[in-house]
Amino acid sequence: MVDTMGLVLTVFVSAADMDERDGAKAVLNQVAGRFPRLAKLWADSGYIGPFGDWVKENFGIDVEIIKRTDDLKGFKIAPRRWVVERTFGWFGHFKRSAKDYELLPEHSESMIYLAMMRLMLRRLTI
Repeated sequence: MVDTMGLVLTVFVSAADMDERDGAKAVLNQVAGRFPRLAKLWADSGYIGPFGDWVKENFGIDVEIIKRTDDLKGFKIAPRRWVVERTFGWFGHFKRSAKDYELLPEHSESMIYLAMMRLMLRRLTI
C-alpha cells in the first residue's frame, strides 16, 4: 500500500496462489487505525465486486475503482494507477529487489522497506 506520492505505507508479501482481494484484506487489517486520515483507496478492476462494500463496512474507507479504457489503442496512463507502478519502478533500481532472491516472504518485505528507506533518505540529503 502506497500513499498518493508513491511512498510505502505497508507491505504484505504472500504466496502467488493467494487471491489479490484476500491479500488486500490482510493489508487493510495491518493498517487499521494506523492512518486515521485514510479516506479513499484507488484500486484496479480486480477489486470490482463486494470488496469495496467490505472495506467501507469494516474501515469506513471508500474504494474507487480505476478502470482501464478498452477503446484506446496503444499506451495510455490511467489516472492514479501509475503511482504504484512508479513505486515498483523505484524498487527496480535496487539490485536485491530487482529479482526475487529471498527465501521467506518476511525477507522480501524487509528488503522493500529497506529500499524505500534508502530512497527517502537520499531525497532528504539532496
